[in-house]
Amino acid sequence: MIRMHNPPHPGEVLREYLGDVTVTAAAKQIGVGRVTLQRIVTGASGVSPDMAYRLGAAFGTSPELWAGMQLQYDLYQASKISRPKIERLSVTTSM
Repeated sequence: MIRMHNPPHPGEVLREYLGDVTVTAAAKQIGVGRVTLQRIVTGASGVSPDMAYRLGAAFGTSPELWAGMQLQYDLYQASKISRPKIERLSVTTSM
């Protein structure tokens, strides 16, 4: 998977998909609470696999689209964290 440079949070994309539809109306349509959907739109929460399926059904997209956006966002955020140097494991296999 090719990583995007500074990918948007899926909530930013969701905000565009919603257009003139309110978060309240969209939440009711997909069967979640308004606060749950609002937290995604504001970037306070991520898109879970269940939510990816709900959004895919609501917008005629694939759940992989939403899950993939979340994964790219999470990987980019994780790439900015300082970590200790980790040496590669030497693994032998016997077959």
